[in-house]
Amino acid sequence: MSKITAEHLCRSAIIYIRQSTSYQVVNNLESQRRQYGLAERARQLGWDDVQIVDDDLGRSGAGTARPGFEKLLAAICEGRVGAVVSLEASRLARNGRDWHTLLEFCGLVGTLIVDEDGVYDPRLINDRLLLGMKGTMSEMELSVFRQRSIEALRQKARRGELLLTVAVGYVKADDGQLDKDSDRRVQDGIALVFRKFAELQSIRQVLLWFRQEQVLVPAVVQGRGKHAIEWKVPVYHTLHHMLTNPVYAGAYAFGRRGTRVVIEGGRKRVMRDSMRRNWKDWEVLIRSHHEAYISWEEFERNQHLIADNANGKSYLGRGAIRRGEALLPGLLRCARCGRRLHVAYSGKGGNTQRYVCRGTFSDKAVDNCIRFGGMRVDRAVVQEVLGRLQPLGIEAALAAMEVQGQEHSDKRQQVENACRQARYEAERARRQYNAVDPENRLVAGELERRWNEKLTHLGELEEELDRLAALQAPTVSAGDRARLMALGKDLAQAWDSPGASNETRKKIIRLLVKEIIVDVVDDSLALIIHWQGGDHTRLIVKKNKVGQTRWTIEGDTLDLVRALARQMSDLSIAAILNRAGKRTGKDNSWTRSRVCSLRNTHGIAPYCDGERAERGEATLDEAAAILQVSPSVRRSEKLTP
Repeated sequence: MSKITAEHLCRSAIIYIRQSTSYQVVNNLESQRRQYGLAERARQLGWDDVQIVDDDLGRSGAGTARPGFEKLLAAICEGRVGAVVSLEASRLARNGRDWHTLLEFCGLVGTLIVDEDGVYDPRLINDRLLLGMKGTMSEMELSVFRQRSIEALRQKARRGELLLTVAVGYVKADDGQLDKDSDRRVQDGIALVFRKFAELQSIRQVLLWFRQEQVLVPAVVQGRGKHAIEWKVPVYHTLHHMLTNPVYAGAYAFGRRGTRVVIEGGRKRVMRDSMRRNWKDWEVLIRSHHEAYISWEEFERNQHLIADNANGKSYLGRGAIRRGEALLPGLLRCARCGRRLHVAYSGKGGNTQRYVCRGTFSDKAVDNCIRFGGMRVDRAVVQEVLGRLQPLGIEAALAAMEVQGQEHSDKRQQVENACRQARYEAERARRQYNAVDPENRLVAGELERRWNEKLTHLGELEEELDRLAALQAPTVSAGDRARLMALGKDLAQAWDSPGASNETRKKIIRLLVKEIIVDVVDDSLALIIHWQGGDHTRLIVKKNKVGQTRWTIEGDTLDLVRALARQMSDLSIAAILNRAGKRTGKDNSWTRSRVCSLRNTHGIAPYCDGERAERGEATLDEAAAILQVSPSVRRSEKLTP
């Protein structure tokens, strides 16, 4: 007895078509023809209304979201489907969830399942058992295929032969090995990225330099031949990929990222984890696998520096160097809770800085662990750093002279390489134009246009090269050399020179200091400086008193103002202080208002008229007037009342 009844034929027959990958969709055309041909078989079985669902071409049936399958289930639940026709059962689903859901819905509404082997009714126990076994075998078959494929990939990766993609700057040789790109311009462009990172020590700073100088970097263009290179201004992701890819250190790596499965909307979703920073966790790592742009040691230093520059993303990270007067942000760590100290700026223009350990302040609403002014700590650490750098001062001065004009030469080298490439492309376009028949204007006109474009681009590069040549690289004269050598002998003078920026000072400190453990003990700061070489230095720094800042005036000046306030007005006091060479805390001259502000701050009463007379005191001028002598006699004899 036939399982196909009039009730089934009065509904629609749906032909479900699926292929697992985009590669199969493009290349396995015969499989597509066989699946689309099932529509004719459905008509031969008696269905007039035949619909095709091919929304899942290029989608796996292993449990990912499939809009075509969802459409099929919706039509079955509405009772509009008499039969589901597929080439084989594995086309419908490769996982138990989808397969058994389909069987359950088909059994409830009486929908048949048809493949090349036969017609099945899920309402019949024997057919239901057979369909269940088909689904289980299909799922097992997929698992076996996947396991074999993954193990084959891993086995090839262990030999260092699995090259799914090739990074820019390398080409895949005929023997399957990686070779450096033979284009010297590409090599110089990549080497410049690593050289600038070693100099600036920040990916963002490298990005800013490339974009400000309009220096281009190479990039591989997919789909334009075997090895198509495009030159463009970099973005952050491009530089980050170059600096974190171990291929440029001559190493072959596999399994740098892990995967995990999550459930979203009732379906599995495979998530790729972020890159494992510790190279010991990678599945395969083969050093000295091919020719490198940098050493492995430099690659490791770059990774540590990039991790440290991630502000707020690492418990032990120091953070990137930022603007500000404080010299030790990211280096100070609280001895009580182990957290990194933050910098707080206050005052007009943010000229007052304090280091603060917030501890559990934000979580438990408790007070900060420690907080203190930053000026004395900065000065103490700087003295320790300069004390260790002093023997290297001459070498540092010589190195500074050697790197003069390095940025100028870097950009000029890149423009020269671009000019050579443009000349080659223009000459090639000329040969192509000369080789064509002039009568064939459709071809000759296009080749002439391309030649003109190449010549225009070459002219622009040559103009830029001439401009750079006119800007002579800065040279060091004999006088400048002598002054630079003198600064090398006295690093303190070089450190305090106006030309030394705070960013440069912070870089120097970080080259020597790994971290500083600090605690407040009574009225002092206890520091333990951990140097990069593994040595430690204990340091005690006196803590500023409350209200004491860098703008506090000297103690003898304050005592002088206390004494003068009993003798004369604020205007007269300001004149005496200026004649004595005394300056304010901010190195300004004294005025009446500044003297008044100082008195108010320290609680010094102003001078009142008649105050000296009440105490029986008089100035020398007043004493001379009382004795009726000349001013010269008064000064020579120093009369007193």
